[in-house]
Amino acid sequence: MKGVVLRFFVHEGERHGGQLLFEWLLAEARRAGIPGGSAFRAIAGYGRHGVLHEQTFFELAGNLPVQVVFFTASDLAQALLARVAAEGLRLVYSLSEAEFGVTQPAGGGSAP
Repeated sequence: MKGVVLRFFVHEGERHGGQLLFEWLLAEARRAGIPGGSAFRAIAGYGRHGVLHEQTFFELAGNLPVQVVFFTASDLAQALLARVAAEGLRLVYSLSEAEFGVTQPAGGGSAP
């Protein structure tokens, strides 16, 4: 199947409308008809300001990057981007063409 991969990059503690931003993105994508999405928390990262954030024992929650990823049709990705813009959010994102699917076991049988 051909489509796009849409990725947002947010901080784990960022909020919008009283909800964690990555949770808000997942909920809005589901409402927009995007069939699935995932959020991944980084163990380290830095952004345009060059400040390195790392997970350590003394790290305060909320500083590490979270990547929110969706594999979907281009029109659904554009609808989600429009929704984000309508909310006045200014988020870093990437949008790329992609081919995706589900692997099949050798021999064509079904998995256990």
